[in-house]
Amino acid sequence: MHPFALRSVPEPRLDVLGSVGSPRVELLSIAAQSKATPAVASRGVAAGGIVGTPRSPKRVGLAGLASSLVLGAMLVGCSDEGAQPAASAKSDSAASASATAGGESTPAIGVPALPDDLPNALVLALSAFDARKPGDQGPPVPLPAELELIVRRGGQWIATRMTDPESNVFHKALAYTTPEGEQVLLTGGGTKALLKLWRKQAGQLVSQTIWEKDFGGKFSRMRDIEVGDVDGDGSRVIAVATHDQGVVAVVRPKEGGYSVEELDHEKNTFVHEIELGDVDGDGVLEIYATPSEPNRLDGSEQEGHVVRYVPKKGEGRKIVADLGKRHAKEILVHDVDGNGKDELYVLVEGQKAPSGEGLLHRTEIWRYEADTPPDQGVPIAEFEDRLGRFLTPADLDGDGRKEIVAALYQKGVWWLEPGEDVSKPWTKRVVDRDSKSFEHAAIATDLDGDGRQELYVANDDGKSIRRYVWNGRRLVKEEIYARQDDRSILTWNIMPIPVALVPDAAAAAPSASAQ
Repeated sequence: MHPFALRSVPEPRLDVLGSVGSPRVELLSIAAQSKATPAVASRGVAAGGIVGTPRSPKRVGLAGLASSLVLGAMLVGCSDEGAQPAASAKSDSAASASATAGGESTPAIGVPALPDDLPNALVLALSAFDARKPGDQGPPVPLPAELELIVRRGGQWIATRMTDPESNVFHKALAYTTPEGEQVLLTGGGTKALLKLWRKQAGQLVSQTIWEKDFGGKFSRMRDIEVGDVDGDGSRVIAVATHDQGVVAVVRPKEGGYSVEELDHEKNTFVHEIELGDVDGDGVLEIYATPSEPNRLDGSEQEGHVVRYVPKKGEGRKIVADLGKRHAKEILVHDVDGNGKDELYVLVEGQKAPSGEGLLHRTEIWRYEADTPPDQGVPIAEFEDRLGRFLTPADLDGDGRKEIVAALYQKGVWWLEPGEDVSKPWTKRVVDRDSKSFEHAAIATDLDGDGRQELYVANDDGKSIRRYVWNGRRLVKEEIYARQDDRSILTWNIMPIPVALVPDAAAAAPSASAQ
């Protein structure tokens, strides 16, 4: 156990459309570019091509070029139906923040009207790279770690951008409640690896580092975070996956600070994902993780598996999913079938054929229950794509039955529904073929508080954030945010947070916008 005391830091300075060399507030115009496409998969209808938001050829080309360069440079260390019209109806350094207010938004056709103000916001964990210029050589250089916080106020979608110069990537950000009952923002960053709490003070977010470590390899990253009562004593323990020495750790509140226990360590091993759940139904939370060999972006063999730890019982690593010469960077632990026990879903990445033509293995989802042998995962879906990085549980149509949304690398966003026999292939419908991203972050959450989830997806290739909502007959797509700069952005995660955690820059008057 390694106790870490909280370190106080000065509050960040904000500067509206700031001067050079200072942190800045930058109002990112959103609602003015908001577009709605009343066409997405409906129940009982084979889903097909989705009408996409028009983009200029120049913008697509820059994004594609930057994405390919970024994948070669950074991702080795970080990490492929028919549309129908909808019916009508050290002290931590100060963080910098930026925000943009847009114009008055118009509801999409067939989409239930949104309140002017929502109680919850979205936080997106990003890595950003400067736009490539003619003559640039070598890999792109990452910019400071960045968050985008998107909130709806006064009938507008407003985004705030916040950066932290101490890291070059935020892998995840989420709301966290301290033992004192204080609601804060929890972030995991990379190179350097920092786990931080952010408190809102005087309208700004001020950070405290609760764990910092150089893991001793080529990369040091806090790659994923989950929070839960893994000790069974009511405490909110933080489970952390890291790069690149296979460290899986738990960070516990202790005596006004935090203590770190490393559950595992394995040289030259990437752990991309952490999940918490109770698959055996004994009332004790288990920790699941995805150790694998270092990333290979050429589609060749990369061995990995899914392991389990049970801190309350003192149980160390146990392999629960043996993926052979394949691996997974995304898992989901959730009670989708509604039997009172969680299941483990593994998004097994595809492999290129040795000839270089086509795929030897397609991306698949394998399902495990408590008694499933590690080498006998049950395939419930497959996709003609090489990568898949996001699974999110959902009930998008509000019928009380759980589904899974899968976001793939090149082949869009899919909606999966189990049948009576959950071991048989699930019904698969496309939500949006036009949405693409290496990570393709997605979350199903009830942001507007109406009792029904919406789906939010980061379409990084299209430089937009999309919202999908059920209108009583089908899902309808709406673009709520369009990124306007030429930088290359990778969205690693999306999470809902209370609007109270959003820096006050997001409340700036529209007249403060320069766009």
